[in-house]
Amino acid sequence: MLSIAVCDDEVMECCNIAEKVKEIMAQLKISCMIRQYYSGQELIQSPDHFDIIFLDIIMRGMDGMRAAQRIREKAFDKILIFISSSREFALEAYDVEAFWYLLKPIDEKKLKRVLQKAMLKIQPSSQEFMIVSKERQKQKFFLDNICYFEIKGRQIDVHEINGIFTYYEKISILENNLQGKGFFRCHKSYLINLKHVDVYNRQEVTLDNGEKIVIAKRRYDAFCQEILAYMRKNGGLI
Repeated sequence: MLSIAVCDDEVMECCNIAEKVKEIMAQLKISCMIRQYYSGQELIQSPDHFDIIFLDIIMRGMDGMRAAQRIREKAFDKILIFISSSREFALEAYDVEAFWYLLKPIDEKKLKRVLQKAMLKIQPSSQEFMIVSKERQKQKFFLDNICYFEIKGRQIDVHEINGIFTYYEKISILENNLQGKGFFRCHKSYLINLKHVDVYNRQEVTLDNGEKIVIAKRRYDAFCQEILAYMRKNGGLI
């Protein structure tokens, strides 16, 4: 049984959201337990463990962003879904790895889509991978484990969490194979996995392993569009 928390300092709003979540989970035929909290402090002090947490941002006392930071200090595997009447905190939500950002009043169709995506994350059906060839051998890489590709002419270095693998391929073929898979060519020499982006500015991207990758000036605007689109698709802004 899934365990879900809804935290909003407006009691009626909290009850309404919890009821909507309950109805949708019943439609999806997924059993769950839902608990309601009326402050960030009350939520983080709860001894219960949750799979999904719906968290209002603008609250009296400890706000939702601070509560999310405290939750992340204790557990990184929780699905955090922010709910807010304002878009202004969307980028801050990315800093605490929020799964989604829902705007009030919450549309039930959007809420259902978000819950369906959350179920796929909790119970993934499969991991996407790619196969590359080198010296008559085949090598399998899970896409989630690839931080970035470094292009050196016809030579491509796969920077994976376990090391670097070099093979020969046309970059046009690689880009075509990775279309729609969450990768972006931020520079002529680099194709990065948006999943691993931690911090960025106009000059460079810092990945979650600490490596810094340069962003070409002419590709910065496209990068911003891609990272926001990635957030919307995989946990971000609606």
